[in-house]
Amino acid sequence: MKNILFLLAFFIVTDSFGQGRQRKSPHDTLTYANGEVIYGRPHKSDREIFGALVKFGEVWRVGADEATTISFKTDTKFGGESIPAGTYTLFALTNETEWTLILNSQLGQWGSFSYEKNKEKDIAKVTVPVEKLDNVIEQLTIRFDAENSKLVIEWDTTRVSIPLTF
Repeated sequence: MKNILFLLAFFIVTDSFGQGRQRKSPHDTLTYANGEVIYGRPHKSDREIFGALVKFGEVWRVGADEATTISFKTDTKFGGESIPAGTYTLFALTNETEWTLILNSQLGQWGSFSYEKNKEKDIAKVTVPVEKLDNVIEQLTIRFDAENSKLVIEWDTTRVSIPLTF
């Protein structure tokens, strides 16, 4: 009986501690010639996104749940900044007209909650203009534009593109 009670208590406690880290959104892996991006893909779901859900002037994880990661198989220029081959966490500081995209070497971050204590591990900050779209993109999408060699982030009526050179 004690074993059953112990196991029951163990599962309740384990489940309670895990609640803050459960994924709430579907996830995707974008694979391209020089690497991959792994990210949560939240839906707009009739919400105001930029300036509301994603607050202007605050660091955002560029996705949902754990922070988005981007990997490069070879040394890469990310928006003109030289980046060594490896895996990085991708964040963005958003506003209406431009985003500052941040590559950070601290992996395993949940959301952007611990960004402030890890910001000294930033390896690059690149500012790119915002393009307003006529149509709404319902689900956050990150894609690689091979023709123009750009990483493209789209959601709601917003698009940003980051030049990549391998």
